[in-house]
Amino acid sequence: MERGLPDSFTVDAAIALAVRAPSVHNSQPWQWRVGERTLHLYADPARRLPETDPDGRDLLLSCGAALHHLRVGFAALGWRAAVHRLPNPAEPNHLAAIEPHRHEPAKRDIELAAAIPRRRTDRRRYSSWPVPAGDIGLMAKAAAEEGTFLQATDGYARYHLAHAIAEADRQHARNPAYRLELAAWSGREASPDGVPSANVPLPDDTPGALPARPFAAPRLAQTPGTAGEDDEAVLLVLGTTSDDRLSQLRAGEATSAVLLTATALGLSSCPLTEPLELPGTRETLRTKVIDGAYPQMVLRVGWAPVNAEPLPATPRRALDEVRVPLGQPVGR
Repeated sequence: MERGLPDSFTVDAAIALAVRAPSVHNSQPWQWRVGERTLHLYADPARRLPETDPDGRDLLLSCGAALHHLRVGFAALGWRAAVHRLPNPAEPNHLAAIEPHRHEPAKRDIELAAAIPRRRTDRRRYSSWPVPAGDIGLMAKAAAEEGTFLQATDGYARYHLAHAIAEADRQHARNPAYRLELAAWSGREASPDGVPSANVPLPDDTPGALPARPFAAPRLAQTPGTAGEDDEAVLLVLGTTSDDRLSQLRAGEATSAVLLTATALGLSSCPLTEPLELPGTRETLRTKVIDGAYPQMVLRVGWAPVNAEPLPATPRRALDEVRVPLGQPVGR
């Protein structure tokens, strides 16, 4: 970048933090282009999963999470990111233009940036310790700062949410094309993308456990000693008042903000998008869980058992693959 703007080391450090963001099936559907005064985020449509994500909403959420990770990274490195979202209607894959400005890092900036390399998607069973209401409040505040809302579910709302999760699992199980796509993106050992076996737990056969995606070749053991305990995870629904592309992108940013807040608090977390990928089950959440708003993400949050083994980091594509010259077409 030009004089007075971040040097290439700083830009690369921020992008390296950005690409640690969660994405559907770890597909990493983003590209970054570095200009003279701006950094640009593009969606990579070649990495959209047509069976899992037919309308591209998961792709936008994933890119939104990476955008928030980038903002956090820049802030901790001494730069505030001014973001222009969806800057060019004629170029729908151009999701954001980012202008860095000098900024004195706040304690919160550093805490969230430090949470990025520690955050994991933990699909295992959680402990019987309840999540404090104050922690849920802090996560809801983080979502609100990104223009969304976060709602904890209990009673009938949780019943309908659990039913929608189970129904989405049943419908996907009857879809051979979906099962093939899921198998292709999971069970990997040496790939820079997809869901590796080491991060997929063996099925949880505890009565009342929520169904999980049947990723291929699971080999992560459930934590010993949790089978007879209640799992006191909270199910949080992140929603927006509209459902356009901007709202979905902002929901991805809010997802990142909530997950990093949870990690900074010492909590484990797991995004659950499956009930939002089918029109019928998403409508159940809209009408019976969040009172007519638009559900964008479900998050399972709780405490890992004290004897839970640390999870390995999921792989990421090389920086040179996701950071491309400004004039190069997306996906090259």
